[in-house]
Amino acid sequence: MKTLIKLTLSILLTGLMAAQIFAAAGETENVREITVKGTDNMKFDVTLIEAEPGEKLRVTLVVESNLPKAAMGHNIAIVDQGVNMDDFVFASMTAKDNEYIAPAFQDQVIAFTKMIGGGETDTIEFTVPDTPGEYEYVCTFPGHYFGGMKGILRVTNPA
Repeated sequence: MKTLIKLTLSILLTGLMAAQIFAAAGETENVREITVKGTDNMKFDVTLIEAEPGEKLRVTLVVESNLPKAAMGHNIAIVDQGVNMDDFVFASMTAKDNEYIAPAFQDQVIAFTKMIGGGETDTIEFTVPDTPGEYEYVCTFPGHYFGGMKGILRVTNPA
């Protein structure tokens, strides 16, 4: 009898673990992955990301640079609509201890990567805002936004 109970419990536990694995795989399948490269020319190689409201995105920033992070670090900060980008970027340039994201603006940032250097990557996962429109993303390392390191997350309803 004890053997039957142990066998039954073993089968149930195996089934539960399999269900969790398949559920986790299903969650991953519902996330669209995007890779963005940042380079020494202070540009992102992807400057337009189109998405639907409520879509889940996983954005990986890859930095290709031979310069030290202190000279050519990059991040991605995706901000809400209506944020004054000059104010946000100027404030963020002095927020080195907070990944170059100004604390005064943090509640207006949808998602952001860490500041990383050459050969490093960082990934963020977030849900696209429900409100259609254009949301800017930028690198907040000093001078990079003004050098052109920016892009648009365009949120549109499905056709």
